Amino acid sequence: MDGRKGSLFHFSCRWSVYNCDCGLSLISTLWLLTILSVLATHFLYSIRLEQRAQANFADRTKYHYAAKAGFERSIVMLRGDETPYDSLGEDWSAGLEEQIGDGIESGSALTYRIKITDEGAKVNINTADASMIQGLLTLMGYEETEITEQPLPQAIEEGRPYRTVRDLARVPGMTPYLLYGRQASLDTDATVGTGIDGATQQNVPGLVDLVTIYSIDRNTDASGNARVNINNADGQQLTQIQGNNNQPVFSQGEKDALVQQREFDSIGDLIDATAVTEQVFNNIRDRISVESNDEEEDTVNINTTDAGGLQTLDGIDEGMAERIIDHRNSQGNFQNIDQLKEVKLITEQEFRSIVDKITTKDDTTVSGFININTAPQEVLQLLPGMDEEKAQAIINRRESEPEDSERADALAEAGVEGNPFENISQLLDVEGIDMEIFRQIAELVTYRSHGFLIEVDGVDNLGKSIASCVGVLDRTGEQIVTKSWRQN
Repeated sequence: MDGRKGSLFHFSCRWSVYNCDCGLSLISTLWLLTILSVLATHFLYSIRLEQRAQANFADRTKYHYAAKAGFERSIVMLRGDETPYDSLGEDWSAGLEEQIGDGIESGSALTYRIKITDEGAKVNINTADASMIQGLLTLMGYEETEITEQPLPQAIEEGRPYRTVRDLARVPGMTPYLLYGRQASLDTDATVGTGIDGATQQNVPGLVDLVTIYSIDRNTDASGNARVNINNADGQQLTQIQGNNNQPVFSQGEKDALVQQREFDSIGDLIDATAVTEQVFNNIRDRISVESNDEEEDTVNINTTDAGGLQTLDGIDEGMAERIIDHRNSQGNFQNIDQLKEVKLITEQEFRSIVDKITTKDDTTVSGFININTAPQEVLQLLPGMDEEKAQAIINRRESEPEDSERADALAEAGVEGNPFENISQLLDVEGIDMEIFRQIAELVTYRSHGFLIEVDGVDNLGKSIASCVGVLDRTGEQIVTKSWRQN
């Protein structure tokens, strides 16, 4: 009996050990399977991430080149723009959305979306004067405080030239709100959203929305001819300036009078130039009179003599004589001989006819002109003598239908909407803009542009931007030049 019990005990122990070993092996196997499963899952996840990353990279690469294709398309569009003006009623302003073939997936297409902005619609921060900078900042909500060490407008001027608009962030006193804009609570209906507190919100633009460093224009007239610099042109150039009747505006004597007075700050100063200069007047003062005097046969009565009699005076030619008579007829007889110096060298109508042909700048290109065909009200009202009402009148004029049926047909044939300005002199047709205002802004505005901001997005089927590029084009030369380039 004892022998059998011992054998059973021994067998039982061995069975327990065997069961224990089997349990440990099973547990080890399960752990091993679990670890392998985790590793396999992680491996597969890594593969999927890698595949997804490769797919994303491929998509970004494809849409990047789609965006670049759109940029090249923009160049073609602007190169083909042959109108002598640039307005918001032209095709380039409306933007464009087109497709190109997918070079990787056969039969698929990639979409790009183009937005073109005229930089001439903005204020050039590198050329704007102090009053315009002050007006811009006031528009942004800037208020000067007594504790300011240096007024912000002055700091902006001293920081010039700027390489990018965002360089303004380094100007002492500049704030993110002034530079980038903000949302302001309003009580009006002109809203774009609702704030957390229930107040209506409107986007207030910042300097980045209204300023540029890229506005540029050719210093030529509408026909492409170089403008004449009235401050240094020779006599032949001055006498060849023609008005609307294709006749010279200045005679030889008038040309001499212009040369004697020229130190013009702007072309508007030409309105103040006189036909009889101080030098000519001193040479003839002893020979002229405003009263009849038969005893002195050599004396010329400037109130009664004709053009021939006036031309007997030294320095007075036919053109100047006619201006003296026109002045006498419109203003009445001269009360004294000194009033002869009040005769103007050019009439307002003549100035209007040549304003696009003259300049005070020598450069072949000019930066800082504001395009009256594209600038928003906020920018137009910053010009000297302008206000919100006059700025809106300019916009109303350029968006109106032309009264001339032939012009309306020509614009329609060219695919141009509205009634764009083709000469800055047409500003005088705008309600509220008189010659005094016009002469102040004549050399600050243009009706065309040669600097454009191009923004192109490569977009997927849902309209989401996958890749983009931004650049600035300068088309003042024979070839279009990319002045700035950035890709995302």
